Amino acid sequence: MILLGVNIDHCATLRQARYRETGRAAGGNVEPDPVALAQVAERAGADGITVHLREDRRHIQERDVWRLRECIATRLNLEMACTPAMIEFALKLKPDSACLVPENRREVTTEGGLDVVANEARVRAVIAALVPAGIPTSLFISPDEAQIEAAARLRSPWIELHTGSYAEAGATPQRQPEFDRLRRGAALAHQLGLVVNAGHGINYVNIAAVRTLPHLHELNIGHAIISRAVFTGIEEAVRAMKARMNPGS
Repeated sequence: MILLGVNIDHCATLRQARYRETGRAAGGNVEPDPVALAQVAERAGADGITVHLREDRRHIQERDVWRLRECIATRLNLEMACTPAMIEFALKLKPDSACLVPENRREVTTEGGLDVVANEARVRAVIAALVPAGIPTSLFISPDEAQIEAAARLRSPWIELHTGSYAEAGATPQRQPEFDRLRRGAALAHQLGLVVNAGHGINYVNIAAVRTLPHLHELNIGHAIISRAVFTGIEEAVRAMKARMNPGS
């Protein structure tokens, strides 16, 4: 069984579009509530909830994360930048896992993987702080040999392969080469003793191929599920994705 982590950032994006200036994250007429959505997603079969607390707080707020830590019944996966402020926050929060990601203020959502090779000292410092505190730490990286080997060298327990280039290739001739990169990356990571997760750009169509990647432990999916939930509701959106991830189960 491949596990499903539901990323709820875009629910918070919708809330912030109307209520950003109020300074409130929940209560009264502030909606939608990403914590309530997370609880419904869990009831529909989500195996964990993922949030990215960004430096500019463009969607998820600190209060959201603390409420999730108190309210959800599955696992809380905190996506975070490699900064001292986020290390301090994570050590206080004690999420069930953390995923180190790059941040660019100009992007709408995280684009591209973390360059572990170029930032090895910074990444090592985060892993050294979080893992001994009981927070398994994943690295969100492109499926490149050098990045995967660096992750293993730093003894990161997990990696999350960035599937965005494959997803963006669509039906172009680049689609198969990008999938082959992912397959080779997953095989190498497993060979080096890393737990293999994946995420970014996965939807209800390309999941048919993504799920066949070797050694997959968990997929983190947000935009596609939140988008479908607009039409079907979050419960059906989560159930439909899990059925496509694990057909026949």
